[in-house]
Amino acid sequence: MRKTTAILLAGSLTAVSACKSTQNDTTVTGMTTETTVAATAEAEKEKELDYPNTRKGDHVENYFGTQLPDPYRWLETHNEEVDEWIEAQNKVTFNYLDDIAFRDKIKNRLTEIWNYPKYGAPFKEGGKYYFFKNDGLQNQSVLYVQETLEAEPKVFFDPNKLSSDGTVALTALQFSKDGKYVAYGTSSGGSDWNTYQVMDAATGKILDDKIEWVKFSGPSWHKDGFYYSRYDAPTEGNKLANKNEYHKVYYHKIGTPQSQDKLIYEDKTKPLRNFYGQTTDDERFLILNASEGASGANALYYKDLTDPKSTIKPIIDNFESEYNVIDNFGDKLLVMTNKNAPRYRLVMIDPKKPQEANWKVVVPESQNVMQSVSSIGGRIIASYMKDATSQVVVYDQNGKQLNTVELPTLGTVSGFGGDKENKETFFTFTSFTYPPTIYRYDVPNNKVTQFRKTEVNINTDAFETKQVFYTSKDGTKVPMFIVYKKGLQLNGQNPTYLYAYGGFNISMTPSFSIANMLWLENGGVYAMPNLRGGGEYGEEWHKAGMTPNKQNVFDDFIGAAEYLINQKYTSSDKLAVAGGSNGGLLVGAFMTQRPDLAKVAIPAVGVMDMLRFHKFTIGWAWVPEYGSSDDEAQFKNLYAFSPLHNIKEGVKYPATLVKTADHDDRVVPAHSFKFISELQDKGAPGNPYLIRVDVRAGHGAGKPTSLLIQEWADTYSFIYKNMGVNPYQNQ
Repeated sequence: MRKTTAILLAGSLTAVSACKSTQNDTTVTGMTTETTVAATAEAEKEKELDYPNTRKGDHVENYFGTQLPDPYRWLETHNEEVDEWIEAQNKVTFNYLDDIAFRDKIKNRLTEIWNYPKYGAPFKEGGKYYFFKNDGLQNQSVLYVQETLEAEPKVFFDPNKLSSDGTVALTALQFSKDGKYVAYGTSSGGSDWNTYQVMDAATGKILDDKIEWVKFSGPSWHKDGFYYSRYDAPTEGNKLANKNEYHKVYYHKIGTPQSQDKLIYEDKTKPLRNFYGQTTDDERFLILNASEGASGANALYYKDLTDPKSTIKPIIDNFESEYNVIDNFGDKLLVMTNKNAPRYRLVMIDPKKPQEANWKVVVPESQNVMQSVSSIGGRIIASYMKDATSQVVVYDQNGKQLNTVELPTLGTVSGFGGDKENKETFFTFTSFTYPPTIYRYDVPNNKVTQFRKTEVNINTDAFETKQVFYTSKDGTKVPMFIVYKKGLQLNGQNPTYLYAYGGFNISMTPSFSIANMLWLENGGVYAMPNLRGGGEYGEEWHKAGMTPNKQNVFDDFIGAAEYLINQKYTSSDKLAVAGGSNGGLLVGAFMTQRPDLAKVAIPAVGVMDMLRFHKFTIGWAWVPEYGSSDDEAQFKNLYAFSPLHNIKEGVKYPATLVKTADHDDRVVPAHSFKFISELQDKGAPGNPYLIRVDVRAGHGAGKPTSLLIQEWADTYSFIYKNMGVNPYQNQ
């Protein structure tokens, strides 16, 4: 398939940082136990923070006879009063952070180790090789081009020139089949709204074509134009919160204004459906994916582009399973699906006879989860996941297994991109302590050669990774990766960062983070459990963490914390829990259900109001995952764990730093605004309850390097201070 090229980001949402090494069993992160206790006692005496006086409204919502006050409903809008509230909250937060003596040292160390070249895997278009590179501290990665792999690379496109502060990011990239043109998308301030433009690849000239209000799309070429998806322009004034409805697919012809773009598909009867169009490599078929939510299930339609009279016809016209078209072989489609195969399989479908009885199984379901498939050089390359680590198997076009691709150790593979006529492809391998390394794969000869190794200024051999399986509340065995410096003392005193996600069929697999290295080099423990709700064991694992089973996810996370404490990796006083987006919900539920279990909580861009999430932007798409308060039974389930609605008066919650951004139009910041207001109002004194609102930033993708470094310096300064730990005590 002609897929939109992935953009290499300058940082990671899962990055963690900073801590000082354990010297012996009585020394923690460069401090004696007595010093730590004294620091903690001093923190308890600290003057209570003077939070902004957040106005309470009198709004009350009736949910099936349950009257629920919503005093901070006014924070859902974007106006001058809200802006003033953000400014007041940020002032308290940054005054608090400014007083942390070692904060600048953390930032300086982060800046020092972040400054190394970061490469993306090469991809071939129009006979030339392209790749992304960040020299080290550039806010956005730069796209380079070279005639051959040995030729001198030249800058092809530098997103850093799009804005002075690096807050305009490259979000999509797709070359025309002949490599003559490239359509690219940009977003400003982290918003999901994209603008598409077109460049002449030979001259670098930006054409007049400009496509606006694109969202949840990618350009997909056909002849002298491309397909894309958009919404109608939102009403000015609340474009970052308005509900997104009536997604439409258009075709844009190069050299014409957007007003002349041809409407290809819409459904006026289904406002809450998304449509995503892609063309096959040979541009014979337009494949239209339709979704009704973010659960992964989709319907599938097609149009034969070689037939002028062809119309869009259904292949799969329900939303019961997932279908991903990999390639076409003549008039047949190779499809990856979990229909009657929760761990996925490959089938060949004739779109003219799409009934399941007519499918041909090419690669059957196996014990391991099929994650991705490529069709390259006459081979089918399938990446699998076994206990959250990668394996790669190569088949011929009939599904006969030919060989496996040798990988250096346990970790995560990505890549294997390219058109099906290519004889070579590239992939990237990474793990917690294995910096991303790019390999070239000779497809016909099954030969792997190292193409480019990432060099970092840290001895990664000093650390080790262990995978354990702990028991959750209902007896389910849950895997967890634990990473630490070799020789770690299990004395219950190691600062530990517990990070997870647990939702939307997303798998958490080993990956390298330079900020994580900083945490590890200073003696910290990093733990990442593979909670239910994710995709680590296929759709059954996912469904075990969806509505009405969402509580399983929180129980799994609580179980991970209890395991780390019981096994003496850490203690409640040295444990920080963190997560972003759905993971922010996870942390919010964890801290309201078990406030005693962790010292610090970092919920980032989280879904905190589970009764109103579906009222904003794309939130309606999460209803299959969570449920909806519009349904009485689902309301009761949501109300039971909604972080906003489970903050109790007079409870001492963990030291909390809520993180969000003013341009987040994925999980609108009102979730975080209302949650911190409730927490500041009801939480017992003793721990700080703060919110950090990034300005000119969004949900996370494309965030400039400079903002990432500052964010993590602030985050881990907050963690250390509230653990009573000074990582630079002896320096």
